Amino acid sequence: MYFLLFAIALIVLLWLFQVVYLEKFYRAIKANEANKALDSLSELVVEKNENLGSSIDALASEYNIAIAVFDMSYDAVYGATYLFGANLSDLPVNVIGEFVELARENGGRVEVSLEKNTDFIKNLESEYGIMDKMPGMDKNLTQEGDSSQHEEGSGQPTDPRGKINMIKSVLYLQIVNTDSGEYLLVVNSQLSPVDATVNTIRIQLVWISIIMITMALIIATVVSKLVSRSIIRTNDTAKEFGKGNFDVHFDGGDYREIDELSETLNFAASELSKTENLRRELIANVSHDLRTPLTMITAYAEIMRDLPGENTPENVQVVIDEATRLTNLVNDMLDTSKLQAGVMKLEKSIYNLTDSIGAVMGRYNKLKEQDGYTIRFEYKDEVFVEADEFKIYQVIYNLVNNAINYTGEDKTVIVRQKVFAEHVRIEVTDTGEGISKEDIALVWDRYYKVDKTHKRAVMGTGLGLSIVKNILELHGAKYGVDSIPGKGSTFWFALPIAKTPLKILD
Repeated sequence: MYFLLFAIALIVLLWLFQVVYLEKFYRAIKANEANKALDSLSELVVEKNENLGSSIDALASEYNIAIAVFDMSYDAVYGATYLFGANLSDLPVNVIGEFVELARENGGRVEVSLEKNTDFIKNLESEYGIMDKMPGMDKNLTQEGDSSQHEEGSGQPTDPRGKINMIKSVLYLQIVNTDSGEYLLVVNSQLSPVDATVNTIRIQLVWISIIMITMALIIATVVSKLVSRSIIRTNDTAKEFGKGNFDVHFDGGDYREIDELSETLNFAASELSKTENLRRELIANVSHDLRTPLTMITAYAEIMRDLPGENTPENVQVVIDEATRLTNLVNDMLDTSKLQAGVMKLEKSIYNLTDSIGAVMGRYNKLKEQDGYTIRFEYKDEVFVEADEFKIYQVIYNLVNNAINYTGEDKTVIVRQKVFAEHVRIEVTDTGEGISKEDIALVWDRYYKVDKTHKRAVMGTGLGLSIVKNILELHGAKYGVDSIPGKGSTFWFALPIAKTPLKILD
C-alpha cells in the first residue's frame, strides 16, 4: 500500500507539473527572460554603450525576442528582431504614443498582452483599426479561446475544434531617462502554443502511470514477501520460546532490524535459561536449608520427649539455634524481596563506620574461641560516612559470613578499612579456592554457588551476597570482587567519606 501510494503521489506531481501547470510555468519563464532582457537593454541605453546596435542585436538573439528603442519623437532609434512578423520599428506613431502614455500611467514600466480580448487592445482596434499592424497579430486570425470561427478557404491551420491556435505575443515597455533625453524601450516576446506539447506529454504520462503502478505493485509484493519471510520465521521460533523452550535460536540474516531483533531475543533466551537454572537451584537450596533445621528441631524435640534425661540445656540450645536459623532465613528472604521490589527505604545518617565494623567483629568471638577461626580487622584511622547504619552493618556482616563459609583450611578472614581522599573502601578477604572469571558476575545472584554440591553454611542463609548487592545499589555505592583461583577472594565496596559535624566528633 505504501509503495502504491508513493507511486500515485509521483504520478500526480508529474501530471500537475507537466500538464496542468505547464503553460503557467512556461509563461512565467518567458516573462522572466523578457524582463531580464528589458533590464539589460535599459543598462545599455543609459550607459550609452559604444556598440549599442550590435549589443542590442546580440541581446535579441540571446533571448529570441524583438527589440526597439524609440525617442520621444516616436522615431525608432535602434531595432533588432529574431521573431517572425514582429518588426517593432514599423509600429504606427499613434500606437507608440499610446504605449508611452500607458507606461507613464504605470510608473514607467508595463507589460502589454497583445490578445484581442484585452481592454487595451480593444480600444486600439476600435480607435485606430490597426490590429494587422501589431506584432504577432492578424486581423483574419482569432486568438485561442475566441468564439469566432476561422473562415473556410483562408488557408490557415485550425485545431480540431475549428479554432485558430495562434502564437501569443507580449510587449514589455519601459521609459528610461538618459543625458540626451527620454527613450521608450520595447521588448516583444512570443509564447509558442503548448497544446501539442501537452497532448504529447499527456499520452506519455498515461503510459508512465500504468508502468509505475504496475512496478509499484510488483516491488511491493516482492518486498513484502521478503520481509514477512523473516518475520514469520522469527514468529515461529518465538512461539517455541513462549512454550518454555529456551534452547531455541533466532536467525535473522535478511535485514539489519531483523538481525538486531534476533540478537535481542537470543540474549533474552540465554538470560531466561540462566534464570530458570537459578530458579531450580534456588528451590533445591531453599528446600535443603528449610528441611535441615526442621529435621533437627523435630529430632531433638522427640528425643527430649521420649528419652528421660535428654531435656538438657545443650539439646534445648540446638533447638533454639535451628529455630533461629529458620528465622534468619525467612528474614533474609523477606529483605531480598523488599530490596528488589524497591519498597525498602534508606534512613541515612552520619556515623562512625569504623566503630560499626568493630561491633560486627564482636559477634564472632564465640566462633573464634570454639572453632579456631582467625578474623581480623585492620585499619589506621576512624572514618565517618553518611549511610543507613543498620543496612551497611548488615552488608559487612553478610560479607564476613560469606568469607567464613568459603575460607581455606587456615580459617582466616581479614577485614580491611582503606581510607582515600574522598572515599573509604572496605575489603573482606578469605583464603579459599577463589572464583573463576566466568563465575564472578554470578556470585551476587541468590543462592548461586561456585561449588554446585550443596553444603550447609557455617554462617548465614545463602542469601547474603544478594542482599549485599541490593543494599549497595540502593546506596549508589561501588562494589565488586577480586579473586584468583586457588588463592582466595576479596569482596569490597566503597562509600563517600562524610564531612563530619563537630558535634559528632565531640
